[in-house]
Amino acid sequence: MGLLALQRLMSVKRERRRRRQRARNRLTIALNEREDWPFLQRVGDGDSQHGETTNCSTTYLPEDIWHHIHFLLPMRDAARAACLSRAFLRSWRCHPNLTLDLPTLCSWAHEENFSHNIDNILRNHSGIGLKVVNLNLGGEDSTFPYVDNWLQVAFTPGIQGLSLSLYRKYNFPCSLLSDRVRNSIRHLELASCVFRPTAELGPLRSLISLTLRYVRITGDELECLLSNSLALEQLDLSNCREIIFLKIPCVLQQLSFLKVHGWCKLRVIECKGPNLSSIDFIGEKVKLSLGEPLQMKKLHMHCPNVVCYARTELPSYMPYLETLELSSGTEVVNAPMLPTKFLYLKHLTIFIRDGTISPSYDYFSLVSFFDASPSLETLFLDVSQIDMKHESVFGGSSHLRQLPEHQHNCLKSVEIIGFSSAKSLVELACCIVKNAVSLERLTLDTLHGWGRCTGEAYYETCWPIGNAVLEEASRAVVAIRMYIEDKVGPTAKLTVLEPCTRCYPSR
Repeated sequence: MGLLALQRLMSVKRERRRRRQRARNRLTIALNEREDWPFLQRVGDGDSQHGETTNCSTTYLPEDIWHHIHFLLPMRDAARAACLSRAFLRSWRCHPNLTLDLPTLCSWAHEENFSHNIDNILRNHSGIGLKVVNLNLGGEDSTFPYVDNWLQVAFTPGIQGLSLSLYRKYNFPCSLLSDRVRNSIRHLELASCVFRPTAELGPLRSLISLTLRYVRITGDELECLLSNSLALEQLDLSNCREIIFLKIPCVLQQLSFLKVHGWCKLRVIECKGPNLSSIDFIGEKVKLSLGEPLQMKKLHMHCPNVVCYARTELPSYMPYLETLELSSGTEVVNAPMLPTKFLYLKHLTIFIRDGTISPSYDYFSLVSFFDASPSLETLFLDVSQIDMKHESVFGGSSHLRQLPEHQHNCLKSVEIIGFSSAKSLVELACCIVKNAVSLERLTLDTLHGWGRCTGEAYYETCWPIGNAVLEEASRAVVAIRMYIEDKVGPTAKLTVLEPCTRCYPSR
């Protein structure tokens, strides 16, 4: 061997020893800092002077204790520890939680070795004790030939949680949900694949959480799957665009939470589950049919004209709502003043942001929710706009509308983001302040509610803001001082968030 080649070999060996020593030091620090094992002595006093594989002084502890310690480490650290200790190497081969994705593996494997490292980890795993597998391939084409073999390892007897992000054209084999996993699997998440369950699938007796994202599955196929998942408690569906009619059967007695996001073809949601109490919906307006709407306690909806819809339809359809969050895609119709009430509503959040609202929209119409919710405790309103086009309180008539004398005894906290000099918004704030006798906190943010610097570090700056927004924020502050500040009661704290004087000193 030539001298140059020998020098290179020695350099590589020295670098490997340094890496092992650094990993050993990190492991030592991680274990010595743990407070829940005070009996642990300093780790790493092995018999090697060069960072070779040692027993890490484990002779004084039972092996199952060291396995437990190993399992609590982040996956990258657990892998490094397995290179330093025979005890940890044994536990690595039965590690219960495997997270296999590019962010986890890229720090100790080049991207081009992504497939090789996943394959190596799964192939060397004994399958014993495996509880949770997170396999996120991110559409990486190089991994496609290995997926079938990897899934065979992942779907091992006793598995409890599976999160798989595959390929949009990959046909997920239903045969994997066989007898050996049906009684153990509790959480199943599939993303970016084709999934075609049939009536022959068989019962998933322990499944309590099902998440499908960008999965090609029809409404009938999903109904077959749900009918075999009697213990299901949470159903999360996002961008499953082949579903037009979402039908949830009545046999789902435990289902309490439903999330549906981003469907352009969905027309009907029919849920006959008797204990559904929370819905999170984002999409176009759909027909919502619930078997037991009286059970509904929490609702989040993001769709066009949802504010008017909620005030008109929900008090009679979901009279026991306690938490309501509305986000409007387009709002052109004012909220009507109606006799129907939200008698149990405690928390109300409304988003009507820039680009979704007509200049003629009357913010004061939102007082209808205030009037209809005698139990309301918190109100959060986001009306941020880049270009305020509503009539200003400083233009035209100075007369402000008021709600007929109406004392509200429960409202404690009000926050309005994007507060401006819009006359109808000032009227709304004045009405709330005047009638909410229990008000403790009123926060009026004249900007968009985020992007402010802390003011502590010299290099920090606020998020860039246009001159039009800054000028309107200044007008909003004047409106607050002129019309609202003196109406705030002595027991309430008024907080006005203005543009940062450090980043925008001229304002």
